Amino acid sequence: MPGHISPITLQLVGSQSWTEVPALLCYDPADPFAVRIAFGDTGESDGRVEGDEGIAWLVSRELLQAGLEHPIGDGDVRVWPAHATADLLFLHLRAPSGEALFELSRGTVAAFLRHTEALVPSGSESTLLHLDQELDALLSNGGPDSPGR
Repeated sequence: MPGHISPITLQLVGSQSWTEVPALLCYDPADPFAVRIAFGDTGESDGRVEGDEGIAWLVSRELLQAGLEHPIGDGDVRVWPAHATADLLFLHLRAPSGEALFELSRGTVAAFLRHTEALVPSGSESTLLHLDQELDALLSNGGPDSPGR
């Protein structure tokens, strides 16, 4: 089942200025709980980050959805709307190497999430994951590298 990819421009909020950062929002039903945000030199034809120039973050789809309406997240990823009527969403990412605050279009994220819902409705994600089969294989020493699979 193909996923969904949407180009987006984020504004990196600095102390003195804002910098435009092109990115792709990527959703793959094979990983139904996550949205990948691919920064940097993105190959827009297939949505993959090319080479080592790009950076990708995996963010919970549920967290992004909730962040459209109210502040959510703790730790490495936080999302919150500017206020109820603005088309502005804040995304704060933190890594050992530093942190970044981005502004992005709330409407673009909402539209992207609607497309992901059409692919995999919220609450049905686990039906796409074959956890029982994977767990059985691991417990019977038939892990992913076993010749029997």
